[in-house]
Amino acid sequence: MHRQHRFTLTQVLSFILFVVNLSILTAQAQNLPPARYDGFVYENRQGDLDSILIEAFFDPVCPDSRDSWPPLKEALKHYGSRVWLVVHLLPLPYHDNAYVTSRALHIANTLNSSFTFPLLEQFFKHQEKFYNAKTINLSKTSIVKEIVKFATVAVGNSYSSAFESGFNDRKTDLKTRVSFKYSTSRGVFGTPFFFVNGFVLPDAGSPLDYHGWRGIIDPLVGAKSSQRINVPHFI
Repeated sequence: MHRQHRFTLTQVLSFILFVVNLSILTAQAQNLPPARYDGFVYENRQGDLDSILIEAFFDPVCPDSRDSWPPLKEALKHYGSRVWLVVHLLPLPYHDNAYVTSRALHIANTLNSSFTFPLLEQFFKHQEKFYNAKTINLSKTSIVKEIVKFATVAVGNSYSSAFESGFNDRKTDLKTRVSFKYSTSRGVFGTPFFFVNGFVLPDAGSPLDYHGWRGIIDPLVGAKSSQRINVPHFI
């Protein structure tokens, strides 16, 4: 049974203040909207108007994001091309290493889009390494070095220098900020958060199990099948 994640009033208010401050600091440094739509497409399986779109908002060091991934991945495997997924990153301010791990995912995606989800899964699998308590005595520089080392193990040691350069590239910083701003523009304030065909699912901040996904997607797949069968033909 999954635990229920509840956001306190203090966390929500702190998050709102963080968003306002970040927006002020970056207003002149970054032009929105960005050149491309935010998010990572799972398995490059980009659908069309007949496909069901799931948008997931994750924090790489959020336990509930981690717990929500396996059942969602299982559901995606079950539905195949009928469903596609876009993952957006929302680095929560009370997770000390959320931003730097999110930036690492943008670097990985820039290097090769096939690296993104394997690295995300490694962050989920070894998440405890980057919890607040584990890195409280480390400098920001030390944490970045640790994440570069961690990422290159996941995607290949030959990319070590590319990851280091990525953290010195202002573009990856701006991409991470765009992800944050995009998430908040959709009204997302915690993780995991899910939208299906543009509509938000209830129980924000809580994982959804495989049967939960089946209960949501099966009726939509059935409705699409009925529409195809009952399309009138005009002479």
